[in-house]
Amino acid sequence: MKKINVLVSTFFGYGYLTKIPGTVTSLVTTVFLYIAYEHLEYTDLKFSLIFFTLLFFYSFYAVKDAESEFKNKDPRQIVIDEVLGQAMPLILVLYLSQNNQLRLSIEIYYLLSFIFFRFFDILKPFPVSYFDKNFKNYFGIIMDDIMAGLYSMILIYLISLKF
Repeated sequence: MKKINVLVSTFFGYGYLTKIPGTVTSLVTTVFLYIAYEHLEYTDLKFSLIFFTLLFFYSFYAVKDAESEFKNKDPRQIVIDEVLGQAMPLILVLYLSQNNQLRLSIEIYYLLSFIFFRFFDILKPFPVSYFDKNFKNYFGIIMDDIMAGLYSMILIYLISLKF
């Protein structure tokens, strides 16, 4: 089971990239969901939310189990948190698109989602920094990216109202 948890936690090996594994994983997540939602017309919002929720809860177990395979408390190889955080604003984009609340090109929203998430994940404004600094374990690893995803969602929503 540990091998599966390491595989999921590293997002099938993307976490082992030597350069910017978090950014690459966020980009892969964005491209994957763009293709799924926009080109394969996989637009079942309910399924996306259920899958996200299951992955969210499973990730706590997987990351906790996989942590022991790495040397530090917040291993850069663990990137499933980037998948979760990046997926949040993209699921919102799917919802807004289905409800005709997007006024700009859909690709703009995907690009902004990626940029916003990376911005908040790297700069770590409060409460992102709170989880990053105060929980040096699986909980903090996941929750700082969830907070960055939440900030990204807020900005995407505000842009959908304004433009």
